Amino acid sequence: MDPQQAIVSGGGPTLADSNGVPWNGRFIVASGNLLADFRANVAAEAQGRVQTARLWHMTDDPGVKAMLKFNLARDTYHQNMWLAAIEELQADGVEGVMAPNDLFDEEYEEHASTLWHLSDGTESDKGRWAHGTAPDGRHENRFLADPQALGNKQSGPPPDPKLYATYDGGLGEPSNAALGTEKGVMGKIKETLDPNAG
Repeated sequence: MDPQQAIVSGGGPTLADSNGVPWNGRFIVASGNLLADFRANVAAEAQGRVQTARLWHMTDDPGVKAMLKFNLARDTYHQNMWLAAIEELQADGVEGVMAPNDLFDEEYEEHASTLWHLSDGTESDKGRWAHGTAPDGRHENRFLADPQALGNKQSGPPPDPKLYATYDGGLGEPSNAALGTEKGVMGKIKETLDPNAG
């Protein structure tokens, strides 16, 4: 038993994960796009089964093993369930391979099929991700061995003094207020009527 379950909740449920982090609404994946959500569910079930498999190898308790056998089986089913649902969405023409199945004519085509070589390794161009037809059937994957920067070196603007960021002045004076420190209409009226009111 988790000591917190005895000390804090007197044996009742703690509504927290195994690290003691309280349950909250961020655990819910609901984007409104079924394909994106179903894929998130497959990934979650896969992570669950990976962790259950690790626990399997960490115990020799027959009772725990029996429970883990059940959990492994349910995670297997849940992955298959969501994968089947994805296939059905695609077969019914509701969704394609990409989520969302839209705006392909708006995106920069040259960046939709190119793997940039940004590692020290020598094998990154060996997989299907670097050559041949992409899984969406719309793009031909290719490999860019020596990618170049798409723009000039950038740096952020000087921070607004009202944010109290540590700043050495090297970027010059702020040109405008940072988000959250701008004066609204009422502030501008007050400043006009009383310039010392800031």
